[in-house]
Amino acid sequence: MLAGLQNLTFEFGARAIVKDATWHIHPNERIGLIGYNGTGKSTILKVLVGEYAPSKGEVIRSRNTSIGYLHQDLLSFDTSDSVLKVAMGAFERVLQLEKEIEDMGKLLEEKEDEAMLMEYAEKLHEIDVLDGYNIHHKTEEVLQGLGFSNDDLKRPYSTFSGGWRMRVLLAKMILQQPDLLLLDEPTNHLDLPSIEWLEKYLQHYQGSVVIISHDRYFLDRMVTKIVEIYQQQLHIYSGNYSYYLEEKAQRMEIQQKAYENQQDYIRQQERFVERFRAKASKAAAAQSAMKRLDKLDRLEEVEIERPDLRINFSVETQPGKIIATLKNATKRFGTNTIIENTGIELNRGDKVALIGANGRGKSTLLRIIAGTEPFEGERIWGHNVVESFYAQHQLESLNINDTVLEEMLNAGSKKTEMELRSLLGCFLFSGDDVEKKIKVLSGGEKARVALAKTIVSKANFLLLDEPTNHLDMHSVNLLIEALNKYQGSLLLVSHDRYFVQRTANKIWEIDENHQVKEFVGTYEEWMEWKAMMAARAAAEAKASADAKAGSAPLGPNGRPMESKGKSVAAAPAPQSKPASAPSTAGKPAPTPAKPINKDLQKQQRRFEQVEKDLANLTEKKARLEADLGAPEVYADRNKFVLAEQAYQECEAQWKVLNKEYEELFEKLMEMGEQS
Repeated sequence: MLAGLQNLTFEFGARAIVKDATWHIHPNERIGLIGYNGTGKSTILKVLVGEYAPSKGEVIRSRNTSIGYLHQDLLSFDTSDSVLKVAMGAFERVLQLEKEIEDMGKLLEEKEDEAMLMEYAEKLHEIDVLDGYNIHHKTEEVLQGLGFSNDDLKRPYSTFSGGWRMRVLLAKMILQQPDLLLLDEPTNHLDLPSIEWLEKYLQHYQGSVVIISHDRYFLDRMVTKIVEIYQQQLHIYSGNYSYYLEEKAQRMEIQQKAYENQQDYIRQQERFVERFRAKASKAAAAQSAMKRLDKLDRLEEVEIERPDLRINFSVETQPGKIIATLKNATKRFGTNTIIENTGIELNRGDKVALIGANGRGKSTLLRIIAGTEPFEGERIWGHNVVESFYAQHQLESLNINDTVLEEMLNAGSKKTEMELRSLLGCFLFSGDDVEKKIKVLSGGEKARVALAKTIVSKANFLLLDEPTNHLDMHSVNLLIEALNKYQGSLLLVSHDRYFVQRTANKIWEIDENHQVKEFVGTYEEWMEWKAMMAARAAAEAKASADAKAGSAPLGPNGRPMESKGKSVAAAPAPQSKPASAPSTAGKPAPTPAKPINKDLQKQQRRFEQVEKDLANLTEKKARLEADLGAPEVYADRNKFVLAEQAYQECEAQWKVLNKEYEELFEKLMEMGEQS
């Protein structure tokens, strides 16, 4: 066992965080620590590392266990050293040896000393054992995985924002390779590529990892055990987050049935006592029944205790068909180009997720569309558009010297103080909480104030920059439900893949050419399409290289064969906007080394036809979806019924065709192997 808690109770004043809790952390475990906001997840980590002392019980730490703890308070660290040097601080012993070896080398140049020469050789051996000659390479690899460019590595640490500083400290902690790594919301400051890199890195991490995170995808991929803080107890579940949800539901169902059975038994015994205690012949039996009831260990009814935000976005004004348009838009920060001569259009009913690595300018584009960021080009605002902007860093939109109530009164909603107090109650600010200054609120509380301001605006167009930061998973789910019911349009930036998957019907990506590319479909469909396109590009590149080398025969479909004999069939196109098959013009003609496989040609022709039909059906489905969301349709019952019927028929056809498409693709791959 590396560390743990034994019969531990921890209290803040009169409030207990946990009571009589036991939790043992063993080697090579990956654990997700979860709980609703305010239940004390971060506090438990601070108890583990010794920052807080328990009220009762014991914190167990093995004498030789090294612990790394990543948390928000680390941001107070500042230095003008380069990013690379800060991260290389992980190799303290190696750096010390390098300095000693350098100093001893200078002395040995001046005067030979056999004892010093022996010590010099020992230090060289130690640095070799510690793999000290590779520390620069290791550090650069980890920093680049977390999103830093080669130029960034030389920049002073002090010139970076809080999110990027946290990445440097995360890199340093990873490189130290402690036996136990404690990570408090590590994904809050990472973009999607960096989260994916961190997942792969931690999956092969040799030590144990405890993670606090609201990112369901991250927890599902990362952890093999869940520890939940609930009702001042630690509840331990084996498996990832999805398994925990199923297991908890089963536990609660069993607990509720046990409670109901016990209640039936109690009622039966009470009726027996009531009926027979006055009869002399049954008095003894009735007395025994009363004693059994007194001794009974009574079960609690299942009651879910959780802080329920009541989020309900409302729209007051119906906008025109087009929400916003950018024409020939260009934005640069010095030599850094964000977008260049790009054009985009956002329509009524669109729920768009803006995707891309950090530094690509997602938040900048959001501000350009909101009209708060100057740029070259033209921004055309739609008719009757009322926008509300939820900023990534709440301090950008909140006055820290206002109270919560003052901030809401200044939001321009024209609501009375009583109405605003009622709304703030829905966001868990009750009584005197509304008189708290913004500057004393926690990150989660500031996020709730910013959300309340967004809702009170009655906007028909929401711009949301990382709205899930500082929200627990239950609150994220409530936000998802509210946004799915929202009748307006929205443009969001988020690193939470589950949130993006559940809310967005379009994906925008700022590519390496500084253009905004649109994909109609969900996040998972977009990811599948990206993987298919990458596989297709790799296959085409390999086939082209083989063809140039004259070593690759061509398959019956006119495409080069892979070295293992596989014919490079067309990769499945995106489910929403299938790409056309790459042109084979200019490639050498097939070499008739084998008889033409007519069945393969027939399947290939059918595959191409299905691909075209699927693309047409996908466009039709998108149009019908838009019709269902049109006010003139859903306001007229007959029109809505007809539109819904047409959509259901189209979706059924699409599913049948998509299944045939996948089967044909697999069959073509098998036939290619046999050719």
